[in-house]
Amino acid sequence: MTRVAVLGAQGRMGSTSVQAIDEADGLEVVAQVDIDDDLAAITEAGAEVALDFTQPDVALDHVRWCVEHGVNIVVGTSGFDDARIADVRDLLGDDTQVGVLIVPNFSVGAVLMMRFAATAAPFFESVEVIEMHHPDKVDAPSGTATRTAEVIAAARRDAGSAELPDATTSDPDGARGARVDGVPVHAIRARGFVASQEVVMGGLGETFTMRHDSHDRLSFMPGVLAAIRAVADRPGLTVGLDAVLGLD
Repeated sequence: MTRVAVLGAQGRMGSTSVQAIDEADGLEVVAQVDIDDDLAAITEAGAEVALDFTQPDVALDHVRWCVEHGVNIVVGTSGFDDARIADVRDLLGDDTQVGVLIVPNFSVGAVLMMRFAATAAPFFESVEVIEMHHPDKVDAPSGTATRTAEVIAAARRDAGSAELPDATTSDPDGARGARVDGVPVHAIRARGFVASQEVVMGGLGETFTMRHDSHDRLSFMPGVLAAIRAVADRPGLTVGLDAVLGLD
C-alpha cells in the first residue's frame, strides 16, 4: 500500500484526487494538507508520495520541503515554467533518491494531443495554440498550453522549419496573444469550461485543427493515479506523463 499525502486537498483537483486515491487499489491517503496546515503532517503520517495541487507561488517551496525530507512528489500545480523546472533540477542535484514528477496535464488525451501536435507541426507553415479554461484559473497561459507550444517549437527547430509567418506590426492590446517559444498562445477564460485546448495549423490551401476537451475533473484521475504509482521508480526530475505512459 503506497501512502499518499495530498497538498491542496480542499481544492477542486485535490478533493477529486483524494476520492480517486482512496478508491484505487494499492493507494491510501494518509494526510490531507491545505492552506496554513503544517507540512510536517506529511512525514508524521508516513507518506511516501506527496501530490501537490496548490498554488504556483507555494508549490516550489513544497517541492523543496519534500526533497529535503525524502518524500517523492507529483506536482500538478500550473506555473512550472522553464525557470522553475531549472530550480527543481538544481535542487535535486546529481545524486538523489527522491523522485519529482511535474505534470502539466494529467489527461491522457491531452498528453496524446501534445505528442500529435509535435509530430504534425513541422509539416505546416503556421501553428497557434488556443486554450480555454474556467474563469477561476489563476494563471495564463495554462501549463498545458505552454508545454504544447514548447514541444511544437522544439519539433520545428529539429526539422529546420522556417519562422512562423506573421505580418502584424501593430497590436497595442495584445490581440495576437502571448508568444511561448515563438508560438502564439491565446487564453480564454469563460464559465462552462473545465479544460480545453486547440492547436490550429495552416498551410497553402488547408488548415488542420486538433482539439481536446476535459468535461469533468474525473478525466484527470487515471493520469494522477499513474503518476503516483510511478514517481518512486523515477528518481530525479521527470516532466510530463509521456514516460509514465510509455511514450518516450
